Amino acid sequence: MPAFPPCATRDPRPATRVMTTSIKSVNGSSRETANNAYAPPAPHSRAPRLLVVDDEESIRLALARVLQPSGFEVLTTDSVANAIDLLQSTRFELILCDVRMPGALGTELVPQARLIDPDVAILMLSAVNDATTAAQSLTDGAFGYLVKPFDIQELQEAIHRALHKRRLCIDQRRVEQFVREEVAARTIELDEERIGFRRASIEIAETLIKAMEDKDVFLRGHAQRVAELAASIAEEMGLDADTVEHVRLAGRLHDVGKIGIRESVLNKPGKLTAEEYEHVKDHVRIGLEILSPLLSHLGPVLDYIRDHHEHWDGGGYPRRLGGEEISLGGRILAAADAFDALISRRAYRDGVEANIAMQVLEQTVGQLLDPRVFATLKVLVERNQSLIFIDWSS
Repeated sequence: MPAFPPCATRDPRPATRVMTTSIKSVNGSSRETANNAYAPPAPHSRAPRLLVVDDEESIRLALARVLQPSGFEVLTTDSVANAIDLLQSTRFELILCDVRMPGALGTELVPQARLIDPDVAILMLSAVNDATTAAQSLTDGAFGYLVKPFDIQELQEAIHRALHKRRLCIDQRRVEQFVREEVAARTIELDEERIGFRRASIEIAETLIKAMEDKDVFLRGHAQRVAELAASIAEEMGLDADTVEHVRLAGRLHDVGKIGIRESVLNKPGKLTAEEYEHVKDHVRIGLEILSPLLSHLGPVLDYIRDHHEHWDGGGYPRRLGGEEISLGGRILAAADAFDALISRRAYRDGVEANIAMQVLEQTVGQLLDPRVFATLKVLVERNQSLIFIDWSS
């Protein structure tokens, strides 16, 4: 009984040449065919078409006479070259191919035929029981290997098994293609949903920011300025585009938790008490609770917001991280936030000039600020080339 290999998965790579070849049908008549690139036809009901490839005419005619009454359309040809030409223009369900023929061996047809039509089933016929040849044929994509002489029943059973295997392989490929298309379509849908969710989340956060800024007139524009300055620092430091945008978004949202801080504390013109300061510090926790359900898919943004009040020397809050334990985005936000806080008017003081702010911040390097981040901020301020949204006079 012939062996059957796994379904082939190669894509068809049809030849594009056009030529004619003479073929002989069962009734012995000849016809000329134009050989065009193979294209799978639309599904239809017709008798399975078989191609017999053998250099001996008597065998070709005998196989045709045996198989035609069984409901097969049978065409014959006498060489591998002619078979390849015929495959270019005609679709066959199965090929019966002799192994030993003048010119190219029948085994050479297997990979070439499977390249033209990956769905075609191929049975090799040989007078020699050669295990090496059989194994190579099966490896190249043949569906079976029959040793002559064989009886009609054995041949027909082998053909039906090969055609059944062919149908299973075709169905498998169709299912795999369907799954690939469904996965691709669903991936696109999920990406669109994710983008829409992100957009809606940011719009909600922006609404909260506006509500928060309405509570404290001195905070109006602060989040936008911090976002743009922080993005400028990140870009100047050579961070990748995604990180720059994550830093920008974190800057826009870093103070959203202040919506939960009492207005009397936010707008207090004098020094805060210890209790009031602890209350203000709670804005980081409040902000994370508000944003976590909205931005859970943007982990770095939440990390940057959580870390924007951490100090380089470990004296910040809420986790008292130090040095490079603090996310780089958090360190960048700390510098941008501190700079904007100094140059902006507050309830308890006026803003200072940018150069004065830099002098003040320079005293905090190694304590509040990361030295590398401060150096980048200094470069931006000195050449006044941070993004145009920064209003230095506010």
